[in-house]
Amino acid sequence: MRTLIIHNPKSGFGSDAVFQFERALVRAGDECVLRVLEEGFEASETCRDANRFDVVVASGGDGTVAALLHALAGTDVPVCVFPSGTANLLAANIGNAPEPSALARACRKGKTATVDLGEISWEDERGVRGTRGFALMSGTGFDAQLMQAALPNKAIMGQAAYFAAALSNPRPTVERFRITVDGAVHEREGITCLVANNAMIQGDIELIPDCRMDDGMLDVIVAETSDAAQLLKPLAFGLMDRTGKVMGRPHLESFRGREIRVEVDRPVALEVDGDVIPGLVTSYDARVLPGAARIVVDSMGPYASGDDGPSRFGGSDVIAYPDA
Repeated sequence: MRTLIIHNPKSGFGSDAVFQFERALVRAGDECVLRVLEEGFEASETCRDANRFDVVVASGGDGTVAALLHALAGTDVPVCVFPSGTANLLAANIGNAPEPSALARACRKGKTATVDLGEISWEDERGVRGTRGFALMSGTGFDAQLMQAALPNKAIMGQAAYFAAALSNPRPTVERFRITVDGAVHEREGITCLVANNAMIQGDIELIPDCRMDDGMLDVIVAETSDAAQLLKPLAFGLMDRTGKVMGRPHLESFRGREIRVEVDRPVALEVDGDVIPGLVTSYDARVLPGAARIVVDSMGPYASGDDGPSRFGGSDVIAYPDA
């Protein structure tokens, strides 16, 4: 088995769990390459030789992993998402058992699922154009402001930095959004507008129902409120109805499509999978990349069949699940 581990040591708290994973994974005769990222890394260059490996392990936060998945889009190389960031929402959405030994076992089993990615393009107020891939959510408004405000405290506070940032800005600016979804135009006012490939947040709460990474669609989510405190209502509903299919999500409206354009009346910040883009934008375009990524899954997650099946690479029988 040939494995390439790509690790971002600056993500999250700089956990050493990826090294525990490596020890659990490797067997006699294997080849394992550990590639540690530098600040400002170029994802396509980092993944230049990915095709010579049986599996690539993307270790970092959601932004790092999404960039690597986008660089590998269409290559059919299996990617194991290893949670080394602050929130690790992508790993939570995939639903694999998160312990290092469990992920090592999943890699040796070799079960995979094909999922979509999103791609977002923009031009900032200086005329600089950019394109990024995203696996979860990207958008403008209050969410981007939160990411920006939380950045200085993430290394110390972890996920609590986001809540502290929200409390510091209880009355965010209401924006006017012009949203074009597959040619249909919708004009809405609210504090944030997100484009989502998957919309499950902390606590396994789905912001909207049936937003999956394998449906060939993106979802646009608008928070139609003028007060950040009002967002507590859909979160409270989410604690009682995590899927949103029974009680709905007050103050949240959504649209679904493949090609999306979002325009704003004034320059605002833009975030892509939790990373705030330099500069301000007045519009962006997003599109779905159907089936662009092949991810490693275990038998417990929502993107895998329940049959554990035979091990593709062998040796998985000696890697026990935690506390097994």
